[in-house]
Amino acid sequence: MSYRGRARKFLESASIDVGDMVRVEKPDVTYEGMVLDRADDADDRHVVLKLENGYNIGVEISDAMIELLEKGSEPRIKLPPVEAAEDPELPDVSIISTGGTVASIIDYRTGAVHPAFTADDLLRANPELLDIANIRGRAVFNILSENMKPEYWVETARAVYGEIKEGADGVVVAHGTDTMHYTSAALSFMLMTPVPVVFTGAQRSSDRPSSDASLNIQCSVRAATSEIAEVTVCMHATMDDLSCHLHRGVKVRKMHTSRRDTFRSMNALPLAEVTPDGIKILEENYRKRGSDELELSDRVEERVAFIKSYPGISPDIIKWHLDEGYRGIVIEGTGLGHCPDTLIPVIREAHDMGVPVAMTSQCLNGRVNMNVYSTGRRLLQAGVIPCDDMLPEVAYVKMCWVLGQTDDPEMACEMMRENIAGEINERTSIAYFRG
Repeated sequence: MSYRGRARKFLESASIDVGDMVRVEKPDVTYEGMVLDRADDADDRHVVLKLENGYNIGVEISDAMIELLEKGSEPRIKLPPVEAAEDPELPDVSIISTGGTVASIIDYRTGAVHPAFTADDLLRANPELLDIANIRGRAVFNILSENMKPEYWVETARAVYGEIKEGADGVVVAHGTDTMHYTSAALSFMLMTPVPVVFTGAQRSSDRPSSDASLNIQCSVRAATSEIAEVTVCMHATMDDLSCHLHRGVKVRKMHTSRRDTFRSMNALPLAEVTPDGIKILEENYRKRGSDELELSDRVEERVAFIKSYPGISPDIIKWHLDEGYRGIVIEGTGLGHCPDTLIPVIREAHDMGVPVAMTSQCLNGRVNMNVYSTGRRLLQAGVIPCDDMLPEVAYVKMCWVLGQTDDPEMACEMMRENIAGEINERTSIAYFRG
């Protein structure tokens, strides 16, 4: 049992352990349920119960009394059997797992969270999905998202392509949140899709009372049945469990370490607001279901450097990458797209070597404009590619993809300036700014 401090003493006072059925009485409410183990033992003020209705809650133990109802190493509460027979009236949605919190399930005897992923796992945890679509699930791999790399983007794209080829009406990709916006951008460039491809994740695991996993996966499956045939990200719209926002895969970014509404559309509006019951379009400019033929362009170049400009940065950093054979460089510059003057000679050297150098802004909101100040104009003369309002991470992913499509530096420059998947807006409105 991972409980500590006051919570452990509270349970031990009645000889209660994980898996036992208990009654907890407080002055204004009474709960009955099974004691679950905790994933986080830092908080010693709560115990976690699995209620008869299937929900997990955290009960604050002050002014509470606890009574043992039934001992048991096996849970008394049994999840109802899942009737997963296909409904010919419902669309078919494939859910692909790459890992992450949303792809985990709970052992309801111990409360432990396990990285298991099958269609049955999903449906037992979220039986409501059966009202939305016929579900099939498969795991591509099971990694923490910080361990993602370009070759895994390719594997994910191929898995999604395969599901669509086999007749899926939509695909949901379960992914860790830390680098989900990189992978959603990668698939936005790799795939031309006639059906929705929806990324989702969870900030908080399913053993926590505040988990966002269930709403995110339900809304993502709903989005996968919609008419928005693009690569998108579907996550909580607010801190409340009311709805999710559907973000374009090349215009979204994780903006908070722990909030459930961490994903925000940048320099753009969300495409839609989604609930398990329906979808409300917020941005009419999107690719419609069936308007494109399925295509996969999955070659990528991994030797691309992503460099943040900062006061005192040495040109040796760029020089090292050139000496090591890197084929492209993306700079996350300051302001309108600047970096120290000392970098300009080595940037010109990169250009002369046929290594494209692209410029984005650390500001995130707004767009690069390198014609305002002399530094920007000198960078343009050195061959730098201005990336307009493209997010830095998206520009990095796009450079990897572009250099997988062509060996011609001039063609690479043209492709970086081309709006391929909605990553560049012709105009950035101040209305999109989130302070």
